[in-house]
Formats: sequence, C-alpha cells, structure tokens
Amino acid sequence: MFKTTAVYFSPTGGTERGVLAIARALDEQADVLNFTKPSPPKEISFGPDDLVVFGSPVYSGRLPSPAALRFSQLHGNQTPCIVTVTYGNRHYDDALLELSDLVSSRGFVPIAAAALVAQHTYGEIQVGRPDEQDLAQDRAFAENVLQKLQEGRRTPPAIEGNYPYKESGAGSFHPRTDETCIHCGLCVVECPVGAISWEDDARIDPALCISCFRCIMVCPTGAKNMNTPAYRTFAAAFSQKLSQRRENEYLL
Repeated sequence: MFKTTAVYFSPTGGTERGVLAIARALDEQADVLNFTKPSPPKEISFGPDDLVVFGSPVYSGRLPSPAALRFSQLHGNQTPCIVTVTYGNRHYDDALLELSDLVSSRGFVPIAAAALVAQHTYGEIQVGRPDEQDLAQDRAFAENVLQKLQEGRRTPPAIEGNYPYKESGAGSFHPRTDETCIHCGLCVVECPVGAISWEDDARIDPALCISCFRCIMVCPTGAKNMNTPAYRTFAAAFSQKLSQRRENEYLL
C-alpha cells in the first residue's frame, strides 16, 4: 500500500477538487500539500513507497511559474506519481508535458497523467466544473492507476506536447478595486503571489499579478472585480468561443 500525498497549486479551487478526488480515491487518509499561498521554502522528500498526485492549472498553455517554483522544493526517490493539469476548456498545450518533465527532474516517476477541465477563470466557461460526472471519472481513473501499481507496472504515459515549450504568456486582465472595499486584508493574505500589499490593499501590482482572480473569489464585498467594458466584451466573446463541452483526458 502506497502512502498518498496530494500536491497542488489552485488559486480558484478547480485543480484542488480534481486532485483531491483522485488522491482520496487512492487513499482516504491522503496527506495534502497546498502550495497555493506563498510560504517559506521547505524541502520535502518522498521515497519509493510514496505516491504523489500533482496538480496545477494551465495558464496560456504553460504551468504558472509559482507552481513550478514551489513544486521544485519537493524531492522524490523513484517515487511514483500522477501528474494532472486543469484547464478552462480551450487546451492544455505543453503544460502537462512541462509538469511531467519538472517532477521527473526532481526524482519522481510519472506513471499516469490527466488533463482535467474546470471552470475557466475568465467569462462564463464550463461553469460548475468539475461537476459530479468529472469527479466520478477522476475516482475511476484513480482505481485504474491503483490496479496498474498493484500489477507492478510503472511505464510512463504518452503525453502530448512540444519542445521547446510554447512561449509563456502573461495575463492581461488585473482586478480592480471599487469603493466598497472595507480594507479587511483578506485579499492580501490570500493572493498566491503577494501582489497586494498591506499598505494599500486597494492596489494590485500588475508586475506581480498572475490574473488568477483569487482576490475576486475571496472578497467579501465584491470590491475586487473585473467590471470594465473591455473585460466584459472580451469575456462574452471568449465564453461563446469555448461554449462546447470538452471532456477530461486520462493517460495510463
């Protein structure tokens, strides 16, 4: 029996739900390493009898740099792992391959992979996903992975992607703050990259912001928002373009 650990970066929760569904189907007592919020560097090691489920969202077809940096703190020793990326119904491009390469370089052995669909950060795209159908598929995938391990098979999955990876793009939409802000500081605490300071929690540093919209999600008054004509126009067109449902991909 492998000891399972879920490791994820999940600013708006979609990645977290998928990773936990897989990890807890493998081990109801799975440990959790949530790397979403900034924390001091901490080197953590795993052995060959551990099983790690990695999860990250896809930003412009690549891993978000904070996720890659924080996952690099982990060390495996021929440790089997499952790599997953979560994307908002467009495509995951090179992100799944990038994650597999990253953890392989840290001593982990990817034995399975998944590209999971979740609600997109922008617009109204695949609202409510991962839904119960998605999570049931995640759990069934975990059962297949477990069977593979029990049979002693650790062959790597065939993962699509390109070398070099596609150029990483930066998010162009940064949340604004309106007059309903009560300066509670919750956005400061929750920002994954420290783009909001205690000195002025109404301002977001565009050089640091990764456009994850976590601050919008956690704001208790709706003061953090994207209520601008430019964003609304873009979001409406983007939502229409990506309206057709895509299905999850599971690779063994």
